[in-house]
Amino acid sequence: MNNDKSTPLADAHVLVRDPANGPMLNPLTPGDVLSLGRAPGNTIVLHDERASRNHAEIRFNDDGKWVIHDLKSRNGTTVGADEITSEHTLIDGDTIQIGSITILFCEGPPPSLSEADESDTDGTGITGEMSAEIAEWHSTIRYRRNRSRLLDDIRESARTAPKVGQAAAELCRLAFTLGRATEVSSAANRALESAMLGSNASKGMVLLPTPEAIHEERMTVTDLYGVAAVPSDLRVDDIPTNLVEAALATDEAILAGPETVGAQPPAITIAAPIRVHGKPVGAIYLSSEPSSDEKSPDDLEFVIAVCDAIGQVYTNLEARETLSTRLATAASENKLLKERLGEKTRMVGNSPALATITTQVERVASTKATVLVRGESGAGKELVAQAIHDASDRKSGPFVCLNCAALSETLLESELFGHEKGAFTGATDKKAGKFELADNGTLFLDEIGEMSPTIQAKFLRVLEGHAFERVGGSTRLKVDVRVVAATNRHLEDAVASGGFRRDLYFRLRVVEIAVPPLRKRPEDIELLANHFVDVFSRETGRKIEGFSSAAIGAMQEYHWPGNIRELRNCIERAVVLSSSSIIDVPDLALSTLASPGDTGRIESVGNTFTPETLATIEKRHILATLECTGGNKTKAAKLLGIERSTLDRKFARWGKTD
Repeated sequence: MNNDKSTPLADAHVLVRDPANGPMLNPLTPGDVLSLGRAPGNTIVLHDERASRNHAEIRFNDDGKWVIHDLKSRNGTTVGADEITSEHTLIDGDTIQIGSITILFCEGPPPSLSEADESDTDGTGITGEMSAEIAEWHSTIRYRRNRSRLLDDIRESARTAPKVGQAAAELCRLAFTLGRATEVSSAANRALESAMLGSNASKGMVLLPTPEAIHEERMTVTDLYGVAAVPSDLRVDDIPTNLVEAALATDEAILAGPETVGAQPPAITIAAPIRVHGKPVGAIYLSSEPSSDEKSPDDLEFVIAVCDAIGQVYTNLEARETLSTRLATAASENKLLKERLGEKTRMVGNSPALATITTQVERVASTKATVLVRGESGAGKELVAQAIHDASDRKSGPFVCLNCAALSETLLESELFGHEKGAFTGATDKKAGKFELADNGTLFLDEIGEMSPTIQAKFLRVLEGHAFERVGGSTRLKVDVRVVAATNRHLEDAVASGGFRRDLYFRLRVVEIAVPPLRKRPEDIELLANHFVDVFSRETGRKIEGFSSAAIGAMQEYHWPGNIRELRNCIERAVVLSSSSIIDVPDLALSTLASPGDTGRIESVGNTFTPETLATIEKRHILATLECTGGNKTKAAKLLGIERSTLDRKFARWGKTD
């Protein structure tokens, strides 16, 4: 091997395969630089619009190696499968690709031109993947472009080419119009109008991806639909989908047409990709009738510029949609947080009943099971749901609450699933529903038994994992939400009467947690009272030391029909109004409402009064009501204003089973 760096190791040459001029053999001489580019002054002039004016150089370096150097070209230079970013050493057999031009580097005796011609099996210089279905287009493709340089050198080109100035003016008008677009369809129609005007096309179509296909790795024609078309009845099946497929596959705009026959000018077809985030996701198709107006690369670049404008609008509207949804979600979450501000979610007490609930919560929290919480109003069902959420792996997600009894059927559907702008009177903005807000978190639905049958059906589908749509919308949404439902109703009776779906009942009742009323856990009353005293003392700034023994006794003997909610309100009132640092019985102002059906008169014989406990009076009154109804417990419970299950528990406590 010769180590003299001034002498080449062997003869070297490059074989240039240019689709415009055929194969061309060029020897390489150490000390001389072989320049490549579109400019006439280059050693090898490249007849491809993707080549820069001064694209690359091949020279012999100080280490005795032939190297190629890309001159910061617009579309880059590849050697083999790799795009070079700096000086690259060439070895025998390396293939250099610049646009559609292939350059083979060889050392040793050069082949004859006939051999080189035979090695050019393609002869088209077309790059990218193409299906066999579009082979017929190879002979008719006139120009190909990867990107538009129309506006990059507009000052220079507008002086020499009036058509370029007209195109720039049209693109400027298009940009102002698209900047005000609020819908993809209107933007597509306006862009198609400009593309057809600038290319003198007689028909055309803008194709964009369906929502389901937008995230596909590679888009095909089957993933697209016509957003805008001229004429309006033009269908995707009516256009040359193979040409559109080629534009998508190669990420290049194509201008093609049949050869001229006699004096008849050729008809021209253009297919150009629409890019979003640098990826071809759609296309514009244009077709012009035969005319004397010969098409040029400028027509192709104009259409590419229009496609880029559509892609930018698509990106902006997609970002606006995402931002709008996030803002709606943030506003709703912020409102929920404010509503819950100051509320304490810790369960307080040491009764066996509360210990049982705590154990159940710990067991069910780590699962995805739907939970049904039963209990009287005010017993603390929401606290149980919050405890389940806080103990689960969803605790970093949202905890969203909704009372199903507080809304009409229409409003409940909107609250659950959200609505689009204009879906109904008063829907001035798009709103995310509770399911969307609770995504990756927990949704607590109180008074689930008040949900109408229509909403029950849609609610059940979401529970089963199906996607749903906002009211007035068509976009299908799918969320990951754990549902905890609560009720103070006897759902079994509602199922039997047809007011509640049987399948939904079993779907909700995967795990059931019963929250006993406060009167069933008297040992927790004092702890809860002290807890609320601490809370409200801090909020009001009052210095309350506690309760008198008489107040503690009164609270433990009281039946608390309003449960924990009533106790909380009672303590808050006492803290605010008490004139002493010790809360006494009068400060509690316990309710003296008579039981339903009680006349309020004291039974007496003559002037003699016989005191009786409230429990005795209650039992006598209930038994008298049951006798009056002929033993019908359901009717008796309705007259008494209590649930049938409550009546059954009282009889069980009294030792009566019928």
